[in-house]
Formats: sequence, structure tokens, C-alpha cells
Amino acid sequence: MITAVHFLLTYRCTYECDHCFLYCSPESEGTFTLSQLRTVFDEIAKISTVESVGFEGGEPTLYYPLLLEGIKLSRGMGLKTGMVSNAYMSTSVEDAELWLKPLREVDLSMLELSDDLFHSDGKEDSPAKLAHTAAKNLSLDVSTIEIKEPTVNKGSGKGAPVIGGGAMFKGRAVEKLTEGLPTRPWQEFTTCPYEELERPKRVHVDAFGNVFPCQGISLGNMWKTPLAEIDSSYDAQAHPICGPLIRGGPAQLARDYGVELGAEYVDECHFCFLVRKALIDRFPEYLGPPQVYGL
Repeated sequence: MITAVHFLLTYRCTYECDHCFLYCSPESEGTFTLSQLRTVFDEIAKISTVESVGFEGGEPTLYYPLLLEGIKLSRGMGLKTGMVSNAYMSTSVEDAELWLKPLREVDLSMLELSDDLFHSDGKEDSPAKLAHTAAKNLSLDVSTIEIKEPTVNKGSGKGAPVIGGGAMFKGRAVEKLTEGLPTRPWQEFTTCPYEELERPKRVHVDAFGNVFPCQGISLGNMWKTPLAEIDSSYDAQAHPICGPLIRGGPAQLARDYGVELGAEYVDECHFCFLVRKALIDRFPEYLGPPQVYGL
């Protein structure tokens, strides 16, 4: 049963980061309306196991009144509520406090700020650092998300090289960050090591109605089938994408549908993303929206 619902409040973003696995940009489409937001919360109220709600993007503060209303609805239901922001609005600590005060007033539980070379080129006074100081001044619970350029640690023992940095190799990261990294045969990718596909506890929802256990894989469209029903009726093994991934990872997904690509890839996410991209026309109900595949 679902315990956390994360809103992709908008795919639009002030940045176009190389590591973004949703291909977000200033031109990206797909933003919740107030009516859609309320519909999701009506469904959340029917799922007794939900404990927390998150607001992400894109950049959720681009639609600040909508964000505040969502936090109010969530806190009014007694749910823990967090959000992720790149803090683009922070030109000084004082200005950041002006932006962040309303979040304190609606009782935001947790603020996470993206602060890395992809967002600010390592500036000492980056928007996220200014916002972090402002959040501390306002007694907001705040933390930092830092993704680094991929690094390779070959180590001295046996096994595959360890690739660090925190980037997930899907979305734009496949296009921008995989070149030159060590690869492995696709046949080795027999598990999904990152997501709980059999019994998802956390899902993301977007303005197109997609309910994602992993962004780009949809359990169903909640504008057609209510979220509570999607949650209660989900059969992982019968799902045309999740089923093969559970049984044998991206390698099984490729075998089941006869997808033939290259011989080697950086990791499971890298291969899985490209297999799914090859299948998107065959399974449009379960793979999408096309923009998160760079289409």
C-alpha cells in the first residue's frame, strides 16, 4: 500500500540540468491545476496508509500559490509534507527569507535544496546556499541535495567499477553523462536495484495523470482510474513493464519484447531507460509521458 505521494507539480524548471532524469527545462509542459491538485488529495484521503506528501518538479516554486495550497491541504490532513527546490529566487538571504516565510506559515515539514555544480557552478553564494541560511534563520527543517559529476572508483578487488556522484543514468543523464564511463554487458542487469516495483510504497503523480513507481513507468492514469483504485488493484506481475523487471530486471524486459540494442551499458538504469524508450510506442499507457524520454 502507498505510504507517500510525491507531486511532480510541474515539469517546467528554470534550469536544464545534464543530470535531470525527467528532461525538465524552461519549455517543459505539464503543470497541475488547482482542480487536479484537489482531486489527488480527495484520493489520498481514501488511502489510509499514506503518511507523507512531497512537492517536486521541475521547480515547484514557479507556481507558488499552487504549491502553498497543496501544502495547506496536506498539513490539514495531518500528513508530513516536504518539497524540493533549486532556490532560484534567492538573490540574497533577506530575499530568500521573504520567499520562505510563507512555507513556515503553512507548516512545511521539510525543505530540500538542490545545490551542486549542475545548478550553480560551485558558487559560494549560490541561490541554494543563501536559501539554506534563510531557512535556518526561519527555523525551517532544511537539507541539501548534491549531485556530482560521475566519478569512477575501480578499486583493487574484483567486480564492476563503482560509479559515484549520485546521478541516476536515465533521462537527460543518459544523453549527457554516460560518455566515457565503464560499461557492462546488458545480460548482467537482472534486477532493479533502486525501486520497489512489486509493492510500491512511494509513487509520483504528474499533471497528465500518470502514477509512477519509477518516473516514466506508469501504473495507470488517475484521470481515468482513481488513485485509490490503482493502488488497491495493482498486480505487479501482470504489469507489462514492471512484471518483467521484477522477474529478471532490464535484461528480462529486453528479452520479453525482443528489444535489441547495443552490447554494454553503464548500469541497470541506463539499459532499462533505453529499453523502455524503444517500447514507448508499443506501451503508451504504461510508458510516458514521451517528454521524459526526450521525445
